[in-house]
Amino acid sequence: MESRALKAAIAGLAAIVGICEPLQAEPLSVGAPPSLRPAFSEILPMFEREYGAPVNIVYTPSKTLLRQIEKGAPIDVFLSAGIEEAEYLHKKGLTLNGRPRIYAQTSLVLVMSSDSQATHMSLRDALNSRSTRIALGDPHTSSLGEASARALSKIYPTYKNRPNVVYAPHSEDIMDLIRRGKSDVGLVYRVDSINSGNVRISDEDPFGVLVPVQFGQAVASTCRPALRSTAEQFSSFLMTPRIQKLLVKYGFDSVPSPVSHIFIERKERAS
Repeated sequence: MESRALKAAIAGLAAIVGICEPLQAEPLSVGAPPSLRPAFSEILPMFEREYGAPVNIVYTPSKTLLRQIEKGAPIDVFLSAGIEEAEYLHKKGLTLNGRPRIYAQTSLVLVMSSDSQATHMSLRDALNSRSTRIALGDPHTSSLGEASARALSKIYPTYKNRPNVVYAPHSEDIMDLIRRGKSDVGLVYRVDSINSGNVRISDEDPFGVLVPVQFGQAVASTCRPALRSTAEQFSSFLMTPRIQKLLVKYGFDSVPSPVSHIFIERKERAS
């Protein structure tokens, strides 16, 4: 009888232990622009290995991610292809770790097919040629489109009325249009053109002055409570010098010093 009772107790204990075994950690959900895909092929495994936290990343245009967060989608970390989207969420109270930080930077360039016979075409030449087909980012769906629209409006206010303008969601889509012969040139992020074998830069300085595009990041208000700490670790991980160097390795420009942002924050607190 005692033997049977002991066996039952051991079986019960084993069942309890089985129930209490830690489940596999829930993956951190990160929404990011397609521009990060090449760099993150190296960066994400580093984070997962060092922090023991799996990451589920979704590459989607920033404006789409922004709308998803506004609707309550369970996105833990928001990485935008424009600081404006991250600032927008912050002003609406939809971020958790303070003011958004700039984690990467690039610029706008004009590209053409790598197989094109033309040696060079400036943005002004392309805009002045009614037969040249120009692919642009859609300002309604992407940060690229919004940045392009702001810059174009200053030097060519009537560009929207120009014939042969076609819109696409992101740099990848624009470069695909050029690859398939559907467009002659396109305005894309410099980092994306560097990581593509289908196009080459035709105009490195299309607006006559550098038009920097700063990528912003924040822990979203939709971050799940159990993953808040991991989300903040991931956010800080991206800002470390070694990760910043890796982003430069994959074609991004160096991020400006955060001193100006510290000054702005102090000024805002003082006012």
